[in-house]
Amino acid sequence: MLKNKKFIVILSAIMVFALVLTGCGPNNPEGDNGGGGDGEAAKDSLIIAQGADAKSLDPHGTNDQPSSRVSKQIYNTLVEQTVDMELVPGLAEEWNQVDETTWEFKIKEGVKFHNGEELKASDIKFSIDRMLESKEVAHIVESIESVEIVDDYKIIIKTAKPFGPLLAHLAHTATSIVNEKAVTEAGEDYGQKPVGTGPFKFVKWDAGDKISLERFDDYYEGPAKLKTVVFRNITEGTNRTIGLETGELDVAYEIEPIDKGTVANHKDLQLIEGPSLSMAYIGMNNLKEPFNNEKVRKAVNYAIDADSIIESVLHGAGQKANSPIGPRVFAHNDTLEPYGYDPEKAKELLKEAGYENGFNTTIWTNDNPIRLQIAQIAQAQLKEIGIEVTIEPLEWGSYLERTANGEHDMFILGWVSVTADPDYGLYPLYHSSQHGSGGNRSFFTNEEVDKFLEEGRVAIDAEKRAEAYKKAQEIIVREAPDAILYYQTQNVGAQKSVKGFQLHPAGHHSIYEVSFE
Repeated sequence: MLKNKKFIVILSAIMVFALVLTGCGPNNPEGDNGGGGDGEAAKDSLIIAQGADAKSLDPHGTNDQPSSRVSKQIYNTLVEQTVDMELVPGLAEEWNQVDETTWEFKIKEGVKFHNGEELKASDIKFSIDRMLESKEVAHIVESIESVEIVDDYKIIIKTAKPFGPLLAHLAHTATSIVNEKAVTEAGEDYGQKPVGTGPFKFVKWDAGDKISLERFDDYYEGPAKLKTVVFRNITEGTNRTIGLETGELDVAYEIEPIDKGTVANHKDLQLIEGPSLSMAYIGMNNLKEPFNNEKVRKAVNYAIDADSIIESVLHGAGQKANSPIGPRVFAHNDTLEPYGYDPEKAKELLKEAGYENGFNTTIWTNDNPIRLQIAQIAQAQLKEIGIEVTIEPLEWGSYLERTANGEHDMFILGWVSVTADPDYGLYPLYHSSQHGSGGNRSFFTNEEVDKFLEEGRVAIDAEKRAEAYKKAQEIIVREAPDAILYYQTQNVGAQKSVKGFQLHPAGHHSIYEVSFE
């Protein structure tokens, strides 16, 4: 039955996809000609498809993955993080920790912004001050107390308290450096008029469809190998695979599990797979009845079979999670046991909580097919214990905004511990100060967790940090503010002619070294 249904979907999608991509050819002035075109022009223009449109290209205005993937090409950070998670110089040539709360950074000279302005220490200060004022990304840099300009190429960053993961946080895409003049001139429109120092500069954004970038020839590391890069918004995973097969796409992010074999076995395509720093979970609004009851939340955990989701939705491309942070993140607590699938236990807990006859609720998801499938499985499994769930898909921007406002009952999201540090993996999701847009969309509050997360932040000694974060994980898993599902293996499909593409564990992949054979 699934195979027949899949065949119908593919036939329909081919027709739709052909109409959508009509007109994309080698002579397109925006350079969004596909990898299947003739001539040299096709070989220096890359078309990438991802499952959602960016929310904003202001790195301090959002912290979602689709936006970060585009911003990665436009901006640079003071510190960079390689695909091996090694911290290396970015816009900062070198740095020195003067004392527990003072860091000195020497800025590279001669770096240009896309508007021709030279990068100066004043831009660094402006950017960090701006981050601190942003409700979306302030949590990443809130340890910073002040930025002092020594001269045009040297700054001193002071933290209010010792902050162990500072360098890792400064490598986060949300700490990208912007140009003060460009931001001031664009005002509220800056998110649609980004100016960075990265290898590609912004050209055009056709909202809901594509974002076009072109090579910045004055990039301080030397020009990129590609002339243009276009990020396409193609929500349906099957359509992304079809786009690869027809040659209309060069790269497609997140190949659907059911389509992986199609890509891997295609003579002209390659499937690139690797570990990620991501965790998927079903969140519950801890401020709303009945999810303000710990027993109800635990019942939900026992009622949902994560193993069946990994098998049927991911086709095995995931690992059952026992903690909000995965084994590739520092201080992962591998002693914790994940909730097992136990519907009878779930019913007992509901009865103890006063919901013997269950209740009605809603679960929100965006238009990501994998999340929709997870919602459907959760809906069926929760029904077995008397919880009637209505699934409500939302557009991505609205989804982020409304969950930040706490309008939901349940929701499905993923979180990437971008820095591979537990501070980033835990603090935004579970500290009480981060309710809403800061990351804590479950609106979870626990004073002990707050204390351990704060201790982990200020400790310099690695063992003390690990101890604090492992204790925090114990409490979080015990109180079950959400149902933690799995750590997912990430993948990308590409034409075999695409060379130099490397998966970054954080999910925002650099296109700088990519070229065609």
